Amino acid sequence: MDKPRDMTGADRRAILDTVRFDEGCNARARIGFILIPNEQTVEHEIMRHVPAGVGAYFSRAEMPREISSESLSQVRHSLAGAAGRLLPDDGLDVVSFACTSGTVAVGEQVACAEMAKGAPGARTTTLAGAVRRGLAAVGVRRIVLGSPYLPELNDNVARFLQAAGFDVLETHGLGLSYDTEMCRVAPDYLYEFAHAIDRPDAEAVLISCGALRTLEVVEAIERSLGKPVVCSNQAMLWECLRLAGVNDRLDGMGRLLREH
Repeated sequence: MDKPRDMTGADRRAILDTVRFDEGCNARARIGFILIPNEQTVEHEIMRHVPAGVGAYFSRAEMPREISSESLSQVRHSLAGAAGRLLPDDGLDVVSFACTSGTVAVGEQVACAEMAKGAPGARTTTLAGAVRRGLAAVGVRRIVLGSPYLPELNDNVARFLQAAGFDVLETHGLGLSYDTEMCRVAPDYLYEFAHAIDRPDAEAVLISCGALRTLEVVEAIERSLGKPVVCSNQAMLWECLRLAGVNDRLDGMGRLLREH
């Protein structure tokens, strides 16, 4: 930016007396994400990939440290408060509960209703709901499911998807109990994991959980397998942008964001 011209006294007064505004950094959309306490991946990935002009804002719900159906169900009681802390003076276009297994434990409709209490002007969504709609958008029904979860949570997510009309051919969990472990699963391992769980009769591979850094390798997995691959943060970013009226097609993160 060029140095301002030499100013007269009148120039200075005009500048100091009248502030000039532009549209700000979130003129296209304002999207809020509610995380569970030890989540360490979602915020990094969303901030890295959200398009210019879209603001992303984060707060955390409350729950015990261990990831289980019982602990995740307790998130329900703090969703409204967490939503209310997200940009309370300016409002949000969309707010999402950014936990797949947490959505299943709380219930999709219950989670959205609680978030609406805290952010009444926003459209509400959940990570599990985004995954469900993302799979439908790429036009698949028969899938294999991979996750970092214990068997109980893996089975819960599979039942959620089956109730939505998907045929879950197999499930594979890594047996991890804590987000602090899940966020450290290496992306190159996730690339191999996706190949290990794939089946010829599967139309797509789903790798569930926002804590996994699958977004870094989802494009490479799709190219190698030759079929759609949906992962949690990819689906959530896609859903939140579309709900906010942002229809940018984003490259490098799989066909869901590139084509839908």
